[in-house]
Amino acid sequence: MEARYDLIIRNGKIVDGTGNPFVFRDIGIKDEKIAKIGKIHEQGKIEIDADKLVVSPGFIDLHNHVDQGILAFPLGDSYTMQGVTTSVVGNCGLSMAPVNPERLEQLKKYNSPFLAKHYNYMWNWKSLGDFYERVIEKGIALNLVPLVGHGTLKVAVMGFKGSDPSRVEMEEMKSLLKQSMEDGAFGMSTGLIYPPGTYSRKDELIELASVLTEYGGIYATHLRDEGNDLLESVQEAIDIGRANGIAVEISHHKAMSNRNWGKVHDSLAMIARAREDGVDVSCDVYPYTAISTTITSLLPTWALEGGIESMLQRLNDPDARESIICALARAEGGNDSLIKQLGIDRIFIGECPSRTDYEGLSLNKIFRCVPHDGEIYSKFLDLLLEIDGNATMVVFAMSEEDVKTVIASPFSAIISDSWVTSPDSGGKPHPRAYGSFPRVLGKYVRDEKVLSIEEAVRKMTSMPASKMGIQDRGLLKEGFWADIVIFDPETIIDRATFQEPHHFPEGIHYVIVNGSAVVEKGRFTQARPGRILKRSARSTE
Repeated sequence: MEARYDLIIRNGKIVDGTGNPFVFRDIGIKDEKIAKIGKIHEQGKIEIDADKLVVSPGFIDLHNHVDQGILAFPLGDSYTMQGVTTSVVGNCGLSMAPVNPERLEQLKKYNSPFLAKHYNYMWNWKSLGDFYERVIEKGIALNLVPLVGHGTLKVAVMGFKGSDPSRVEMEEMKSLLKQSMEDGAFGMSTGLIYPPGTYSRKDELIELASVLTEYGGIYATHLRDEGNDLLESVQEAIDIGRANGIAVEISHHKAMSNRNWGKVHDSLAMIARAREDGVDVSCDVYPYTAISTTITSLLPTWALEGGIESMLQRLNDPDARESIICALARAEGGNDSLIKQLGIDRIFIGECPSRTDYEGLSLNKIFRCVPHDGEIYSKFLDLLLEIDGNATMVVFAMSEEDVKTVIASPFSAIISDSWVTSPDSGGKPHPRAYGSFPRVLGKYVRDEKVLSIEEAVRKMTSMPASKMGIQDRGLLKEGFWADIVIFDPETIIDRATFQEPHHFPEGIHYVIVNGSAVVEKGRFTQARPGRILKRSARSTE
């Protein structure tokens, strides 16, 4: 007799993603979906004994940059190994399309710090739909949910101009955004600390985001400031959502620099009030006290106008160089104040293709303890010239108490905010690329009891699915797609560290995507059952 189920998971502790207390049930999977939850007497083609293990929905990561490396790492190495079955990509204003061929080199430079090393992208696509067709042709192990980047739209239409868009340019950006939404994007992201996004005023963002209203799209934002002007930046995001009647997601919510620690209590209260007023605003958080981003984001934004090549020319011009040093010395807010506020011993090089010997070192060690501020800023500009502005950095800028506060908030989802990598990639990327979800379940659930396991899983599954409007994932429920993680609650933990980041976590036994195991007994199966989920189809394709 033919087996009724393709796969049966038996004896597991079911944490279903709703936040409800766990139950003990079997799960039967047929034709990529969950066919039955309960006591199953029939045999399956494949069976997994999950005794003493937790069975949960696959983790849905609301904020990451997997799209920039997925063609190089189609198995989603550092993501699938930590239980991520669906990644929301195109964040921080950065997406791989749309592409204006006349500004392709600018777009490549814009994306270069996050692109997979040693991989030659052919960039033979123009629209968002074209890019994801290329991804599907390659085959992927996890599902992707696309956003279109506001910065990418601006690069396509305006390059890195610091001026307001003309009426013609605004209409061109709207047209590209509409095309991307028609291609299946779930919304638009902004990165308001990164040029060219940083040059955009609130009224421009409100007008452009009005396109999202037509499609029920989401506005996801890397705020304009996460330090001194954090509260004003949260208000700006709320205003954009209110003006258009659209959902808002505040990305990787935090308060940077010692003087701002504790502000998250006020910002979370703002979110609560806005929700009471009818604005669908929430946030997400990764479980670390260090940020990671491009090293050029330490510069005043005007220094980056025109793109990386223009920036490098300014650094070689004595007058422009002096102006940049003066701006860094007097900076009071934004990323350009981090050298002044935090000091060079808390800023580390992450990945630097041209000087791999700098990776993992603080600026303090690279500069060899330069004593005077002016010399520090000059040395920093020399470093940017030496590496052509191409490096990522890791900056220890947040308070552990703030991280716990945001993790515990009912308005926050758990994210990674990283790009896909693998143990043989080199560099010193932020360990969140490997460990975010296991770290929450090990450190903040089991060890420190900041959250219950049921609440933590909700923040990793049904909450992000609901936020994005994905109707049939994020829960263990009959009829839903079989995206499932099986892990040991007693051993799950991250193993990646800041100095030794390339380590997969412990405790994750199986990762199942669309009914197929992509990780089995802690090892890749090489299966590629992943899909591109599209807004118009609501992942029911």
